Amino acid sequence: MFPDPYEMDPVIGFAVPFFLIAIGIEYLLRDRQHLPKWDSKDAWASIGMGVGSAIINLGTKTSAFVVFSLLYENRVLEIGNEWWAWLLLFFADDFSFYLHHRSCHEIRLFWAAHVNHHSSQQYNLAVALRQSWGELLHKYIWWAWLPFLGFHPLMIIMMMTFSLIYQFFLHTEVVRRFPSWFEFIFNTPSHHRVHHGSNVKYLDRNHAGVLIVWDRLLGTFQGEEEGEPVRYGITTNIHTYNPFQIASHEYASLWHDIKHAPDFKSKLGYIFMPPGWSHDGRTLTARQMREVEQLGNP
Repeated sequence: MFPDPYEMDPVIGFAVPFFLIAIGIEYLLRDRQHLPKWDSKDAWASIGMGVGSAIINLGTKTSAFVVFSLLYENRVLEIGNEWWAWLLLFFADDFSFYLHHRSCHEIRLFWAAHVNHHSSQQYNLAVALRQSWGELLHKYIWWAWLPFLGFHPLMIIMMMTFSLIYQFFLHTEVVRRFPSWFEFIFNTPSHHRVHHGSNVKYLDRNHAGVLIVWDRLLGTFQGEEEGEPVRYGITTNIHTYNPFQIASHEYASLWHDIKHAPDFKSKLGYIFMPPGWSHDGRTLTARQMREVEQLGNP
């Protein structure tokens, strides 16, 4: 019999009521801070995406746990669950998230799954629930090295959940900045606002889960600038509140480009090159857009 994902990882069940309370508090604080009011249709679309993601994750998390268990049986180290093992796992999990998240922005097939999380032109805690459906089919691959190394699958699933809970609270405008030392080390609402920006300067930046140091070390960090307000959404925004259209629109666009590609190499390019890549240069990647912008602003 397959394990129950929520028996494997009870943490998320305890967190849900706190998510709902936090959403209510943020709603009130936004009003007091005179921030733009929520678009209720957009919020319900995000919640719908979250419900769909949770249902799909019942299967994908179970499958991942089974595969992780098989890998763990052939582990190369005996790590155990001492305090230092959890500390090592924290860094290993966070780096795995960074690699996974960055791949979702640099490989179009993965972006087709991830883009829905960026498709809202709002930014609030409800948007944190706008989780991907298709991404769950490949997400766990990036953590597969951890059970093989020697971390127990249950520890991995729980650490992934703690990271997800931390990231939920990044999706807000009511918190502007933390102390500079905290902003230097950790991912914060300010850093994650940049990540959700469609400004050319902000595209494909700040892929961190908990620690922003990965972005600083690997060249993907961009601070939020007072003179460059974040424009939320994607470079070509969609105008729908239908969760199924939100989840599938980029897959449809990808399939269109694959069908009309002139040769097999180009078809592969549309699948594996960054979003915006085109065989004839009619559309641009984020890096190419930045290069064009820099040429126009010497």
